[in-house]
Amino acid sequence: MDFKTQVTGASGLAGVGADALLILVASGAVPEGLDAPLADVLAAAVKEGDFAFKNGQTLYAHRVAGVKAQRVVFAHLADASSKTLRKALSLALAYVKSGGAKNLAVAMSGGLWSTAQAEALVAAVSEATYLYRHTKPSAPAPAKLAAVSVICAKADATALGAALRRGQAIAEGTTLAKECANRPANHCTPSYLAEQAKKLGKDHGLKVEVLERKDCEKLGMGSFLAVAQGSDEPLKFIVARWNGGARNDAPIVLVGKGITFDTGGISLKPAPEMDEMKYDMGGAASVLGTLKAVAQLKAKVNLIGIIPACENMPSGRAIKPGDVVTSLSGQTIEILNTDAEGRLILCDALTYAERFKPAAVVDIATLTGACVIALGHHRSGLFSSDDALAAELLAAGEQGQDLAWRMPLDDEYEEGLKTSFADVANVGGRPGGAITAAMFLKRFTAKLRWAHLDVAGTAWKSGLAKGATGRPVPLLTHFVLARAG
Repeated sequence: MDFKTQVTGASGLAGVGADALLILVASGAVPEGLDAPLADVLAAAVKEGDFAFKNGQTLYAHRVAGVKAQRVVFAHLADASSKTLRKALSLALAYVKSGGAKNLAVAMSGGLWSTAQAEALVAAVSEATYLYRHTKPSAPAPAKLAAVSVICAKADATALGAALRRGQAIAEGTTLAKECANRPANHCTPSYLAEQAKKLGKDHGLKVEVLERKDCEKLGMGSFLAVAQGSDEPLKFIVARWNGGARNDAPIVLVGKGITFDTGGISLKPAPEMDEMKYDMGGAASVLGTLKAVAQLKAKVNLIGIIPACENMPSGRAIKPGDVVTSLSGQTIEILNTDAEGRLILCDALTYAERFKPAAVVDIATLTGACVIALGHHRSGLFSSDDALAAELLAAGEQGQDLAWRMPLDDEYEEGLKTSFADVANVGGRPGGAITAAMFLKRFTAKLRWAHLDVAGTAWKSGLAKGATGRPVPLLTHFVLARAG
């Protein structure tokens, strides 16, 4: 999809050359200055009760006399927020995304474009036109829509053009994350994630290293190895680096949970909805997507993505409840529940991240069902002992309309992780399960500025709309770009 700005010509919106024209009405009446043919159509629809100046109202008109675009869509904006814009666009795009329109022009009538709105436009179009088809030959043909122009004043074109490029990079990173996560586990294996990282390296100039089992054994990653030992799929420990900043600039490190399928291991999950455990590598997918977006924008920042990737399977070799393993940090862990495996692979990755002397480390994981109970499916859970880092991430989520909510990390929550047989247990009781999971990870971050994003409720959708969301690529990309700025 190509996004660009287009300065309004002397003929106004009626003369815009596009297959479809979408007019966002940002006022409570027919906007003054709107070309007569368009104003007449809108006024008539209002008079006859077919359009009201309420959020979510849309109107479609075909071949309006005096208007060059064959298709015209009106959509009302109740306010100037990016959230409202995306909701209006999702409704309006339904009229054109599956039709014959190849190019779309979008205009703001009765208001002015902001850079945040321009970025939100790209996200909305990308979301509306995305359709998974890798393992579904019968999927509908791709949308014909291939180009979108934002109609704007000449003075705004430069800033809006930059916002569109940023939005497009984030959208393409989000799409990569969706494509990885939506693939079934017999397609998206740890080896597949490694291949995707190498492809990013080839296409965008990243330096990529993939550690194999023997490498992890030599390093002493006993916790990561323990989870992987029950599967026939070979583990991969992926390290991808974007060196866009100065050589001496401390990097940002993103650590993504890469469990490409999670049966729960010996602590086997119930059968209903277990198919959705292919999404348990959503954190890894978001790291790949963020790397793609940052590299595509050639951001002047050093960014490292670390992905410990494996399956969690039950077998004669699998870890058992009560087993004790030694992590890369030297701390011993009693595995009371093999379905709390994400933290076991992340803790070794967090210790590995220390060697890069990072400015900040953020791990991203579909970690706990408890976080879904706490926050539902709208906000990701954010955990950090660093107030400044937490504030940066929350602000990045607001900018990218990829929201998070900060959760507590009081020392008292660690009591449940005590055990007589190791330095720490991998689970506490049910109460505050998302918090005790974060407290477990915190034990391995004493040398780091660290934050944890639990995306179990936001990385995918269930039901009729089942599919990966690509979150939190927008949040992470804005966080990294702010550091680059």
